[in-house]
Amino acid sequence: MKFENVLDEINGFGKFQIMIIGINFLGRFTLPCHFMLSNFVAAVPAHHCDIKSFDDEGIFKNLSWEEKLLVSIPVQQGGTPSSCQMFVEPQYHLLLLSSPNVTEMLTVSCQNGWVYDNTTFKSTITSEWDLVCDKRDKNKASATIFFIGVMFGAISFGSLSDRYGRRIMLLVSYISALIFAVASAFSTTYEMFAVLRFFTGFCITGIVIVSAVLSVEWVDVNHRKLVGVVDSFSWSIWNCVFPGIAYHITDWRWLILCVSSPLILSIITWRWMPESARWLIANGKFEQAQIHLKKCAKMNGAEESSPILSIETLATIIETKKTDQTYSYLDLIRTPKMRKIALSTGILWFCLATAYYGISFNIQGLGLSIYLTQFVYSLIELPAKGTVYYLLDKIGRRPTQMGALLCAAICLGINLVIPKDLSVPRTVVAVIGKGFSSASFSTVVLYCSELYPTVLRQNGFGYNSFMGRLGVALAPFILLLDEVWEKLPQLVLCLLALTGGLVARTLSETRNRFLPETIEDIEQQWKNKKPLS
Repeated sequence: MKFENVLDEINGFGKFQIMIIGINFLGRFTLPCHFMLSNFVAAVPAHHCDIKSFDDEGIFKNLSWEEKLLVSIPVQQGGTPSSCQMFVEPQYHLLLLSSPNVTEMLTVSCQNGWVYDNTTFKSTITSEWDLVCDKRDKNKASATIFFIGVMFGAISFGSLSDRYGRRIMLLVSYISALIFAVASAFSTTYEMFAVLRFFTGFCITGIVIVSAVLSVEWVDVNHRKLVGVVDSFSWSIWNCVFPGIAYHITDWRWLILCVSSPLILSIITWRWMPESARWLIANGKFEQAQIHLKKCAKMNGAEESSPILSIETLATIIETKKTDQTYSYLDLIRTPKMRKIALSTGILWFCLATAYYGISFNIQGLGLSIYLTQFVYSLIELPAKGTVYYLLDKIGRRPTQMGALLCAAICLGINLVIPKDLSVPRTVVAVIGKGFSSASFSTVVLYCSELYPTVLRQNGFGYNSFMGRLGVALAPFILLLDEVWEKLPQLVLCLLALTGGLVARTLSETRNRFLPETIEDIEQQWKNKKPLS
């Protein structure tokens, strides 16, 4: 007997499942905010050298602010004051209209710090710790450090939730992410901020992988794709809200506190989150599974005393002798079919994440404010994900995954041949490509959850998330390849998207199939070449 037979008896998509999806929807609010936080907290305001040292109570004091800048700061090609250079001494001759702004042998690096334009941002970590000019690499590193934390957190929480349960690890993720995020808002040095951001990323990724698996494991076959799309929509919807919050809260410390505070609500609502009955049964905890299943039946208006909910019946879903076994990441490669699935999904996640974030980081020329740009990038994902909801059941998971990535590769290929001076067509094509990559992302979470058996599903999710975050961390470095050849970054991203699409072709279709429970289910399915249904 399969667990889906139990769900059919107690209504596999009723009020109980809607409650779980709703709790997870609210709990995922903070995810896109923290993932995109560096766009605002690490933003670089317009700046120039501090020239107060030139105030000698003489001529300089009587100049207007514009004149002070003219005689103190060399002018860049765009006509704006230099961000990192200043004159050794005031060049009063530049006040004459016929005198050019000559910088040869007269400039030095900023000697007394910088002055920042506070029009857009009241405070960022850039202005807080002067992460500009020779320290600009530290500014860029703040986002990378966060995603490295996410990468290692995916591996850790995937293994821990398979060993200790989904529910308890979700609470651990909520509490630890809140603690480290709030602590980072009170950082006194850049080093302290970087360390706390690493641990924030490490802990917050547990929310991503545990909540998604919990939702999938509680719904029936017909509604699994709905869960995947809702989880994906939650990212885009909250990402659309985030720019509005950042627009009104322009101090980086208060912004972190604001986007982290909803975790308090998540901790409160966690008390109503049930443990995965699939996981309990897979680990031989039949009495606890029975309690949660009866609660589900009661809330959904089904029969609580149904014979199918008896401990004896539940014990037939998975043989008792297998329940004492502890599974690890090594089990992903012990058997032929699992090894093939792990290799393929790992490559798929890496290629997809690199292409998605590579496109996101590389879109230029919209001419919008940073807040409006962030909003448009989030908004464009909604129609893409809405289309995925229709296609997942219409044509299946594998064609949707493969087609979306191949279309993203086509868009990247088109931009290889469009001249760089045609910024509008290039931007339109890039945005369309981002939509396709977003559609692929919304598919891959559900698809890979269905490919792995219950006993390894969280480990598989953790491993795949690790590979995806590795791609995210490498995406900025790929964009730096334009120093070798201007079109090399686009070519690399195009080839990665193409590779991901071809790898997706090698995976099995999971539409309308029962979720595999054990490794033996996977191997038997492969051996017999027939679906588990």
